[in-house]
Amino acid sequence: MSTTARIHPAASTVFSSTIKHHLLRPPPNAVVFRTNPNSVRRRGTIRTLTVAAAAPFEVCAKASVTVPNKLGDCPFCQRVLLTLEEKNLPYDLKLVDLANKPEWFLKINPEGKVPVINLNEKWVADSDVITQVLEEKYPDPPLAAPPEKASVGSKIFSTFIGFLKSKDPKDGTEQALLNELSSFNDYLKENGPFINGKEVSAVDFSLGPKLYHLEIALGHFKDWSVPDSLPYVKSYMKSLFSLDSFVKTSALKEDVIAGWRPKVLG
Repeated sequence: MSTTARIHPAASTVFSSTIKHHLLRPPPNAVVFRTNPNSVRRRGTIRTLTVAAAAPFEVCAKASVTVPNKLGDCPFCQRVLLTLEEKNLPYDLKLVDLANKPEWFLKINPEGKVPVINLNEKWVADSDVITQVLEEKYPDPPLAAPPEKASVGSKIFSTFIGFLKSKDPKDGTEQALLNELSSFNDYLKENGPFINGKEVSAVDFSLGPKLYHLEIALGHFKDWSVPDSLPYVKSYMKSLFSLDSFVKTSALKEDVIAGWRPKVLG
């Protein structure tokens, strides 16, 4: 089954996408996102983007466990897809059932992990490596942030997991998360609205999907949300989650819940 979608996020931006999903085998064209190499207005700045007329990047990502032929709940996969979307690079998305990994995928990556992308006829794993290579090879629009900003908010995800898995309300895990979020709130107050200032960057695309999981998982399993006393964090999340690229690459809420359920109940 195939569908064709045309999205108009702004008058000067036109994305046309031909979407074909294949779950268990790697056909030549699975999910293709093609961006016209026209001038694109990005937050008030006109940039001329030149996309090479090469074949789309092949990207393997986690498949949904709740709805057939939908993207799954891996925040590291979303990070890579956000990078491709923001750089207007075409890609073929190959959805992998991680509970029943097909042979073709294990030949590509014997460790069986996602995301994996085909770069220059070589399959490359690890979202850190993938996004760095894409930034170096396709620097426009730039997403790199200064090295000193790379660790901003980096402890939020681990403290979120600690709190989510906690069975003892007095063990300090909630306060540990609040401490990290408070530090991040103070940083955004002085440096925001995004981590690198006025423009989104690669650091946001690393942290954003994790905050998306935090919001959904803690809301569902603990009836918990980021407190109103942290307005800059709440505004940051709202702004990031509303980006066209983020909406397009986000997992279903049901998948995020299903993905964390074993860790919570275990």
